[in-house]
Amino acid sequence: MPPSFRFERDHPEPCAGVDEAGRGPLAGPVVAAAVILDRRRVPHGIDDSKKLDEPAREALYAKITRIAGWGVGIVDVDEIDRLNIYHATMLAMTRAVDALGVEPGMVLVDGNALPKWRYPATAIVSGDALSRSIAAASIVAKVTRDRIMHEHDATWPGYGWRQNKGYGTPAHKAALVRLGPSPIHRRSFAPVAQLCLAI
Repeated sequence: MPPSFRFERDHPEPCAGVDEAGRGPLAGPVVAAAVILDRRRVPHGIDDSKKLDEPAREALYAKITRIAGWGVGIVDVDEIDRLNIYHATMLAMTRAVDALGVEPGMVLVDGNALPKWRYPATAIVSGDALSRSIAAASIVAKVTRDRIMHEHDATWPGYGWRQNKGYGTPAHKAALVRLGPSPIHRRSFAPVAQLCLAI
């Protein structure tokens, strides 16, 4: 069953959905997006970004960013290593909602934790599969981060980021051993930290 506006209807408008992309990779930023959908003009096919292939995500990203209110928050590798990935994710979400340019009446956040912010908010486990606004945010966050990793792949070739997006695939780990850490590898993550200690 596709995500719906069931949760949004319980809260005052404007109601924003928030999701993140990139908590688990060994390289690259963590990216969050906040989206306020116009419930009268909703692009067809919005779903959890993990259930969509890349062409579908790109097409929906173009539609969402054209007709919805949206904001993106990016936390880079230096901040991730300094704050840890949990707090970096919370910061990315805060930056995304701040970037909306409007004060939401409610923020629906994917997951079971909320940033410490001034916004009224509700956490929804598996929210990207349940809330249409969160699903839209998951698409914007995923496409934004994938594009960043494509750019990094051109700058630091050899790690396969166009394919693995920085996740710790066997090919990525093998390249990490062969080439060493790049400037955008997360040195606080065990596979990278262990290699740094061994060098």
